[in-house]
Amino acid sequence: MSAETTGSRGFNYWRLRFRGWRGRRPFWAGLFTMAGGVPIMYFPYANMHLGNVTLAMSTTAGAGSLIIGVLLVTLGLTMWFHHVVRVFAGVAAILLALISIPIANVGGFVMGFLLALFGGALAVAWVPAKPRRRDLRAEADASSGDEPDGGTVPAPREEEPGTAVAETTVDANGGRNSAG
Repeated sequence: MSAETTGSRGFNYWRLRFRGWRGRRPFWAGLFTMAGGVPIMYFPYANMHLGNVTLAMSTTAGAGSLIIGVLLVTLGLTMWFHHVVRVFAGVAAILLALISIPIANVGGFVMGFLLALFGGALAVAWVPAKPRRRDLRAEADASSGDEPDGGTVPAPREEEPGTAVAETTVDANGGRNSAG
């Protein structure tokens, strides 16, 4: 830290940092998938109060609903923190959303079903962004320092005594082949 900084980082710093983190993973897919798992696992254990009447939403498939909801939340977190398996997590979320229709009170009263289905579809469709030109130039500059003579292409070899020279050796351009 420099002498001018106070040691605390402002809201703008954390906002930009979160924005960068969010951009490198299927954030919205994970959020929708987790949001779809909550009503699927909540409604079978909820009681609604209408005046003096209590309606119990619990069914015999309460344990199945809880398992589906917990798996959807887990898949949403997997999409966030291990985005390499996003296609698997997306397909699994879609299948669990479809299974929740007969098992978990019509998929959390259709709300959980639609959120999980949409989150799974977003996960399957998401692809990482390509690096920008500026980032590629920075990588090229960093890698050019690794070569011993500054990254120059070596000149063709002279004919050494005792080695067989073929026609293809002349076209090889010092050991480096060209594509055309």
